[in-house]
Amino acid sequence: MTQPASPAEVEQLRAELARSRQQVADMAAAQEEFLRAVSHDLRAPLRHVTSYGTLVREVLGDLPPEVAQGAEVQEALGFLATMDQSARRMGLMIDGLQALVRASRTPLHLQAVPLADAVVQARAALAAAEAGRGVEWRIASDLPTLQADPALLQELLVQLLGNALKFTRPVAQACITVQADAAPAGQIAFTVQDNGVGFDPARAGSLFGVFQRLHRETEFDGVGTGLALCRAIAQRHGAQIRATAVPGGGCTVRVGWPA
Repeated sequence: MTQPASPAEVEQLRAELARSRQQVADMAAAQEEFLRAVSHDLRAPLRHVTSYGTLVREVLGDLPPEVAQGAEVQEALGFLATMDQSARRMGLMIDGLQALVRASRTPLHLQAVPLADAVVQARAALAAAEAGRGVEWRIASDLPTLQADPALLQELLVQLLGNALKFTRPVAQACITVQADAAPAGQIAFTVQDNGVGFDPARAGSLFGVFQRLHRETEFDGVGTGLALCRAIAQRHGAQIRATAVPGGGCTVRVGWPA
């Protein structure tokens, strides 16, 4: 029969638990500070790269026409275009890191949020991405109400619906469905489904990683932080998120939310 712990042993365990919690808190704070510093300190050199690239193009543009149209100058302009594109891409990656930090550390303000209303707001935020396209939206009438931080839930939906819009671009008739899904007791689930290009299921494990992309940059824009942000937001709420797909047969993202 196991002997109960003595008061001294209980006190020692409590002290160890307190130390462990403090270490976790210190590590989280250090990580946040590191990301904030990196994000801030990288902005200045990026601004120099983009601004001085513009100045170089202006200098080349002032050359005599017979020189400016030469093969060497045109090649240099191509190099500058690649440099500018890479610098702007790095800026987007920094933006993604900052969004992850905010989502992971911002205080939660939980309240009842009707998912149907949040979807409407997310669609409004994506109006520019949908402009000129005949997208068929199928929004279920029985979407649940979630206990969530409204701003973070909105960010999650913008990312999910934005991905659905992006990856259905090559499809003649895009269709995006948002509906409730069966869930075990204590959980509410909903899915976002599209009929877009899908992805290789074998690579699904890396889908929610930072800077992970399953399609070439020349095919679809983005830097691979959107789904990582969705995962961070879901985890803050004690929720789970996963995605399944078929190449050329669309993608389904399922979110299981605490009831």
